[in-house]
Amino acid sequence: MIREITIGQYYPGKSLLHRLDPRTKIIGTFVFVVGLFLEKNVAILALSTLFLLLLVRLSHIPIRYILRGLKPIFLLLLFSVVFNLFFTPGTPIVRLGFLKITKEGLTLAAFLTVRLVYLIIGTSFFTLTTTPTRLTDGLENLFGFLNRVKVPVHEIAMMMSIALRFIPILVEELDKIMKAQSARCADFESGGLIRKIRSLIPILVPLFVSAIGRANDLAMAMEARCYRGGAGRTKMKPLQYTNEDRYAFTFLAIYFIIVVCAKVVI
Repeated sequence: MIREITIGQYYPGKSLLHRLDPRTKIIGTFVFVVGLFLEKNVAILALSTLFLLLLVRLSHIPIRYILRGLKPIFLLLLFSVVFNLFFTPGTPIVRLGFLKITKEGLTLAAFLTVRLVYLIIGTSFFTLTTTPTRLTDGLENLFGFLNRVKVPVHEIAMMMSIALRFIPILVEELDKIMKAQSARCADFESGGLIRKIRSLIPILVPLFVSAIGRANDLAMAMEARCYRGGAGRTKMKPLQYTNEDRYAFTFLAIYFIIVVCAKVVI
């Protein structure tokens, strides 16, 4: 399951989504997330489904690869469904002893599950189609107005992109450490809660040492290249909106207007 995490990974390609300006994708992700949590009925949820299917089509990323990122959140989904099914007051449908499944709980559990799944899939398109460098440039440019109030936008954007990039690296490192410990007969499953927590120490210690070592190597590499922050730095590939970005903004505006109008009318 550790290798199934796709957050922070980049899927190389030359699709329309890959070519879009990172600022367009940042705004598009924000619009999708806001629209997702405005949904209160099946009709608007169907609209988000069509939106995601369109993204899959335009990104040329295999649907199996996208859905693979849902496996690590399976337990969270299961917990959310069970909690909402049995602890939401309303009209009872099924009784299991002192527990009961209500009509309102069933509806809430279904909507919450779909929202969480769509949220993971929708936001994953952003990192899957955007390189860390373009991500940093997009965040810095989009929130550059905060520099006027002394907010270090470039440094924050750099830290966010590095953190996202380090997620798959640390996941891969964690997988290697667990396999190495298992080969030495380490047992991570048996025993009580205290024993399981103690069994994580041989994993966490080398993982933190490896993370600190990678961070130190990265810092030395940046110093060797005379990195001194964003002030006065030029871009090898300056961001520039194209006609594709303008079409994308038009589509996002239409999508958001439909979602808002549907929420008001339906």
